[in-house]
Amino acid sequence: MVIVVSETSPIRALGHLGLMDLLNDLYSEVIVPPAVATELLNPASGLGAIDVRRFPFVRVQKPGAQYAGQVSRSLDAGEYEALTLALELRAQLVLIDETRGRAEARRLGLVPVGVLGTLLRAKQRGYVAAIDPLIDRLRRELRSFISDRVRLDVLRAAGEEPEELS
Repeated sequence: MVIVVSETSPIRALGHLGLMDLLNDLYSEVIVPPAVATELLNPASGLGAIDVRRFPFVRVQKPGAQYAGQVSRSLDAGEYEALTLALELRAQLVLIDETRGRAEARRLGLVPVGVLGTLLRAKQRGYVAAIDPLIDRLRRELRSFISDRVRLDVLRAAGEEPEELS
């Protein structure tokens, strides 16, 4: 079984898109630390609350202290706990979007996959028909920063050629 730990933003994005079931389809189970569950229940700036406990394929687990000193304290609480838990569980993947968190995951020897990587896997396995409209929604509705270059790279990998860069 592949062990997948997530921080807040990929779950926030998939929840917003109505695609939480992709986590079950692609990974069977996703483990989140309590800080992530709390951040999703108490979102900033008018975003809808997501109760991960409603999803049987999401498990909340508190990280132990064994690896706490190895993870940078400059990360937010959700990222910090997710990376600490990923080290403890020897996770094969960490769902994480922020640049600093992804860099820290790599430094720790973990494999980061963001929401775009998750959407790409979903497209490759036939769970979503197209990624471009989903990226547009993330940019427009959640104000997610997705550069034109990253968007183009993901769309090419998905076999989608965009009509224009927006």
